[in-house]
Amino acid sequence: MCLAIPVRVEQLCEDDNALVDIGGVKKQVSVALVDDVQVGDYVIMHVGFALNKVDPDEAEKTLALFAEMGVLEQALADNADAIAESEAEEASA
Repeated sequence: MCLAIPVRVEQLCEDDNALVDIGGVKKQVSVALVDDVQVGDYVIMHVGFALNKVDPDEAEKTLALFAEMGVLEQALADNADAIAESEAEEASA
């Protein structure tokens, strides 16, 4: 199972990337697909890409629901696996 999850933008980086907070874990993701991303925004992340902005209240509710269901940790692991596979494919191309 691979879920798109809300993450909070902590820092904007070079090359359309941002450092995001995923339940206390910091990760760099691409924000190239989303216009006008600012520090403090919540975005929906899937496989290392921000797909769109999301309302902060909705993001918090979604994260709380994922945690309650016990799927947040699995979603984080699945996203990490998918990112690693994508990076491995790019390196071999």
